[in-house]
Amino acid sequence: MASKKKIFKKKGNIINDLTKNIFKILKEDVTKYYNYKQIAAKLNVNDTEGKNQIILKLAELTVSKKLNEIERGKYQINEDRKYSVGKLDITSNGNGYFITEDYEDDIFVPNVNLGKGLHNDLVKAYVYKKRRSSKLEADVVEILERAKTEFVGVLQKSKNFGFVVPDSNKMYADIFISENKMNGAENGDKVQASITDWPEKSKNPFGTITKVLGKPGDQNTEMHSILVEYDLPYEFPIEVENDASLLPIEITKEEISKRRDFRNVLTFTIDPKDAKDFDDALSFKKLENGNYEIGIHIADVSHYLQPKTILDDEAYERATSVYLVDRVVPMLPEILSNGVCSLRPEEEKLTFSAVFELNERAEIQNHWFGRTVIFSDKRFAYEESQVIIETKMNFVPANVSITGHDYTVDDAIVEAILKMDELAKILRKRRMNQGAISFDRVEVKFNLDKDANPTSVYFKEAKDANKLIEEFMLLANRKVAEFIGQKNKKPSGKTFVYRVHDEPDTEKLASLQNIISKFGYKINTDTRESTSATLNQLLADVYGKAESNMIETLAIRSMSKAVYTTQNIGHYGLSFDYYSHFTSPIRRYPDVMTHRLLQHYLDGGSSPKAELYEEKCKHSSKREELASKAERDSIKYMQVKYMQNHKDEIFEGVITGVTEWGIYVEITKNKCEGMVRIRDIKSDFYLFDEKQYAIVGQSTKNMYQLGDNVKIQVKKTDLERKHLDFNLIED
Repeated sequence: MASKKKIFKKKGNIINDLTKNIFKILKEDVTKYYNYKQIAAKLNVNDTEGKNQIILKLAELTVSKKLNEIERGKYQINEDRKYSVGKLDITSNGNGYFITEDYEDDIFVPNVNLGKGLHNDLVKAYVYKKRRSSKLEADVVEILERAKTEFVGVLQKSKNFGFVVPDSNKMYADIFISENKMNGAENGDKVQASITDWPEKSKNPFGTITKVLGKPGDQNTEMHSILVEYDLPYEFPIEVENDASLLPIEITKEEISKRRDFRNVLTFTIDPKDAKDFDDALSFKKLENGNYEIGIHIADVSHYLQPKTILDDEAYERATSVYLVDRVVPMLPEILSNGVCSLRPEEEKLTFSAVFELNERAEIQNHWFGRTVIFSDKRFAYEESQVIIETKMNFVPANVSITGHDYTVDDAIVEAILKMDELAKILRKRRMNQGAISFDRVEVKFNLDKDANPTSVYFKEAKDANKLIEEFMLLANRKVAEFIGQKNKKPSGKTFVYRVHDEPDTEKLASLQNIISKFGYKINTDTRESTSATLNQLLADVYGKAESNMIETLAIRSMSKAVYTTQNIGHYGLSFDYYSHFTSPIRRYPDVMTHRLLQHYLDGGSSPKAELYEEKCKHSSKREELASKAERDSIKYMQVKYMQNHKDEIFEGVITGVTEWGIYVEITKNKCEGMVRIRDIKSDFYLFDEKQYAIVGQSTKNMYQLGDNVKIQVKKTDLERKHLDFNLIED
C-alpha cells in the first residue's frame, strides 16, 4: 500500500521554520534556482494559503538580500551575503550577541536566529540591517565549534523520558534524556548531562547522563556541581596519586652541594592563618656595608615535577589550584602541595630564589637567581606580623596567634620584619608614582562551622603585613622577567612566559565615567598617566563608602584581563615593562614553566620555540578564568546559604545594577547581592530608564537609581541557582 504523502506541518495557519527550510532547499545546490512551486513541492505544501506564505517569504528574503531573484519568480541563495565568524554570548533571557573582529560592536542575535548555537560557541553568522532600522542583527547559519557539550542541571523525570534543566542561565534549552540514557539517575537528582545530538526539528538537544552528583541543595553536591560545570576536577586519578607517592623526597648532601645554602640565614614565612601550602619564604641579612640582603625563596616544584610524566601532565591540565569557600582543589597532590614542596617551619626545603641587595632607599645594588636550600625559622600569620609592625614589639597575643596562646618573637625576626616593612613601603610608593593602580579590594570571607556552614561574614582587608609580602613577590616577578626578557635595556628575544596586562578600553572607561559622575566622581583619560592617577584617586575617594564595592567592580571591569603569553607588552596595572609569575609554583603552572625556562637560561641554553609555550600560556589563561568563575560561584552559593537564616531581617543596601526586569541591591553589611523584581514593587508601575540607570514610577515619577541607598528584606533564596530575591521596603 502506497504511503500517504506527508503534508508540511503548520502552526495554526503559519508554516513552521519557513525561512530555515527555504535556505535548506537552496543550499542543497547553490548553483540551482527555484520558483515558489518547486519549493512548495519540496516542503509538501499544496494549499493556496501555504503557497502564498512561501511567495511572501521569498519576496521578503529578496528585499533583505538573503536571496537573489535570478529570473522573474526564480530564486537562488545569495552567496555574496556578508558572513562572519565569531563567538556567541548568550544572555540570561535566551537571546544572544555575536562577537566578531569584523565589526566593532557586538551584534544582537534574537533567540529565533541562534540556530542551536550555545554560549561561547564558534559560529558562522550572516549580519544584516534590521528592517526599518540602522541597527545590525545576526543570523547564525553554521556552528563551527562547540564550546562545551556537558552541562550540570536537575533531572525532571517522567515515565519514559526526562529533561535536564541546566543550572546555567546561559543555557536556554533543557536537555532531553531518553529512558535508556538515565544511567541510574532519579527524579530531582543533580546530574551532569552530555549533549549527543540535536535533531533538526527538535527544540531540545538530546543527551545522556554521565554523572549523578547528588541531591540539589546539599553542599558537597553543589560544590562538586560548580567544579563540574567549569570542567574542573575535584579529585586526582589514582595513577597520579601513586606517581606522587613514589617521588624521592629525601634532600641529599649531593643535591645540597649543587645549591646556594641559606640554611643559616634568618628565614620565615608570612601567610594566611589557615594556609597549608607555603609557596614562599623571606630571608633577611644585614650586610657589612650597611645594605640588606633580602632573599625571596620559592618552593622548587620543578625539581619534583619532571616534564613528560603523569604528574606533570595532570598539573598542566589543571594549570591552577581552585579556591572555593569551603575547600581547596589543589593543582598538585597533597603529598607535594602540603608536604614536600611546602616551606614549613623548622624543615629543610629545596627552593628557587631571587636574592637582592638593597640599600636604605630600597634601590637594588645586586641581584642573584638560582636554586637554593633553606631552613625556615618561623611561620607567621598575617595577623601576627601585623601586630609586630603596628606595635614594633615582639609580643603576640593569643587572639591573633596561630598557636592560640601569647608568645614572644626573637628580636632578630622583629628587626627583620620592621626593616622589610620599611623597604616595602618605599617600593610601593615608587610603584604608585610610576603609574601603578591600587586595587586594594575588600574580600568577602565566611566563618564556617564544623560542617562548613556559614555562621558569619567578615571582610578581609590588605594591611601592611600583606603589602610587605606583595611588594617583595612583585619585585621577584618583575626582576626575573627583566633578567630573561631584557638585554641592554632592549628586548632579548628569548622565549619566556610573561604575565601581561593591556591598557584599558577607552569605551569602557567612558562608560565608567558616565556612571561615577552620578556620584560626583570623575576620571581624566587624556593620557596614560592621568588615567592611572585619577583611577587611584577614585579608588581612594570611594573607600569605605556604601558604593565602594560597586565602583571598584566597575573600575576592574573597565580594565583589560591579565593573561599569560610569550609576547610581552608589559603590565599596565602594575606599571611594569616586564612582569612574570615566579612566586607560586605550588598553585600555578605558569610559575613552573618560568622556573624551568629560568634554569634553562642559567645553564646557558638557547631559546626554545615560542609556539609550544604560547599554546601552554593560552591553556593556563583559560583554566585560570574558569577557576575564577568557580570561585565566584562558590561565594554566591555561600551568600545565599547564609541569607537563608536572615529572612526576617531588614537590611540597608545600595543599588548596584538596574535592568528592565528589576534592580540589583548589595547589602552594605555583608556584600550579599540580590534582585528586587519590578513586578514586586507595588507602589507604582515602574519602567526602566536606560539613560538614567534607573527605574521610574509612571504615576509618582519616583525614581530608584544606580547607587541609591534602599532597604530590603529577603523574599526567596535559591541555592541551586545561587540567587537571592529581595522585597523592597518602601518609605
